[in-house]
Amino acid sequence: MELNFVKMNGIGNDFIVLDARARAIELSSRQAAYLADRHFGIGCDQILIIAPSDVADIKMIILNSDASVAAACGNGSRCVADLVMTETGADQLTIETLGGVISARRWGDRIAIDMGMARVDWAEIPLAHAADTMAIPLGDDDLPPAIGVNMGNPHAVHIVDDAEAVDLARIGPRLETHPIFPDRANIEFISLMAKDTIRMRVWERGSGITIACGTGACASAVAAARAGLTGRKVAVHLDGGVLEINWRDDGGVTMTGPSSLVFTGAITLPDDAELAS
Repeated sequence: MELNFVKMNGIGNDFIVLDARARAIELSSRQAAYLADRHFGIGCDQILIIAPSDVADIKMIILNSDASVAAACGNGSRCVADLVMTETGADQLTIETLGGVISARRWGDRIAIDMGMARVDWAEIPLAHAADTMAIPLGDDDLPPAIGVNMGNPHAVHIVDDAEAVDLARIGPRLETHPIFPDRANIEFISLMAKDTIRMRVWERGSGITIACGTGACASAVAAARAGLTGRKVAVHLDGGVLEINWRDDGGVTMTGPSSLVFTGAITLPDDAELAS
C-alpha cells in the first residue's frame, strides 16, 4: 500500500498526518508501529489520520508510536487544524476526537485550540478507586503526590523543585502503568520559573519521552493553578518550545502555539506478513 503523508511538528512534538477523507485508511498495529519507527519508517511521536465527521468539520484519529489509540493530542490538533485551515482558507475549525469535539482558530501566526473542560474528579481521570486528585498516592517516598487532570486523556502532574533533575526515563514508564491508573497515564514533572511561567517535562503514555505534549501542558497549567503555584494563565516551557495556556473561568482550557509543516512525501507500506517476517 502506498500512502501519501505530511510530516508536521508542534514545538518539536512530531506527527505523520494521513488524509482519509476521500479514501479510508486502515492500518494494522504492525503497520502503524512501522510508520512511527524512526529507523525503518518515517518516524513520529503520533500518527494523525484526518477522516470525515458527522459532528464536526473533520475527525482526527490518533495513534501513538506504539500503535495504541489516544483520545486527545493538543499539539497534533494544532497541526491538523493549521493544515486543513490553510487548505480551505477558513480561520476556524471543529475537530472530532475520541476525547470530544474541540475547536481551533487562527491567531496571527499561531493556532489557538479550545481543548475543552479540564476534568479533575477521580472517576473522570480515571483512577482505580476514589482518591484526592490533589494528592494521588503512588507509594513513592521520593516523589511528591501526583495531581490528577483529564484533558481528554489522563495526566498525573508532579510539582518538584527542579523538573530538569528528574530521571524521567526511569520513573516515567513505572508511573504510566501504576495500578491506580486503569487506562495508564501521561506523567508530567513541573517546576516554577516565574509567577506565570512553569517548566514541564513529560513521559507520554504510549510514546515515552517527548519534547512536547499539548494536553500535558494544559494539565500541568491546571495542576499548577489548583495548587496555588500560579494563576490561571501561564507560559509552559517544554523541551521543544513554549505554549501559552489559559484555564478559563468556565473551566475550559485554551492552548495557543505554533505549527510547522516539515515535508510531504509518499511511502510504500509493507503488509503484515512482510513486517512479521
